[in-house]
Amino acid sequence: MFLVPAKTPKIIKLLYPNYIWDMATLDKVLYLTFDDGPTPEITSWVLRLLKQYNAKATFFCIGNNVKKHPELFSKLLKDGHRIGNHTQQHKRGWGTPLELYIQDVENAQLEINALTKNDYNHQSLLFRPPYGKVTRAQASKIKVQGYKIIMWDVLSFDWDANTTKENCLKYVTSKSKNGSIIVFHDSKKAAKNLQYALPRVLQHFAAKGYVFKSLPNYM
Repeated sequence: MFLVPAKTPKIIKLLYPNYIWDMATLDKVLYLTFDDGPTPEITSWVLRLLKQYNAKATFFCIGNNVKKHPELFSKLLKDGHRIGNHTQQHKRGWGTPLELYIQDVENAQLEINALTKNDYNHQSLLFRPPYGKVTRAQASKIKVQGYKIIMWDVLSFDWDANTTKENCLKYVTSKSKNGSIIVFHDSKKAAKNLQYALPRVLQHFAAKGYVFKSLPNYM
């Protein structure tokens, strides 16, 4: 049994109203997000697949991966996707001292800014805490710096070795609704489940008339 459910309960959203869990809309729109990249081969595969469906997404990038793979990061921008900050070293907020955690966020942003050249359309003011674990003090500091903290409505559990590829697909197709923010991972750890589930998610919802958008620039 997962301690974290695939669908974020309403009570959690009410307890943390300053985090963004989904987008309020009556339109058939879904917000795909990808954490932990950019990762060679896997991120490229995701980009090719998204292009087939004219789908846009938001990529929460680890600063170290941006530094190691600048061409791949630039491809995210070229294809019109939104970028978010996922810390420099994928630090877990719980148990990490405040200043050390904030420095890790700032280091990631420096890597991102160096490649976006501070262009408003590309510069990230979005942040997702690794593991979804961030203290109130850390979150407050991050928000003061101008970030929106993006959580999720639906988790695919693509990274979890105990989750079958079929269940990964089922979580997303059965739990998502208009405006859902959905979490996948463009990482090696998630590749097996991701490469099974993502094409089927896109096909399933496209057939129902849904479009896939990146989180809006006005956020």
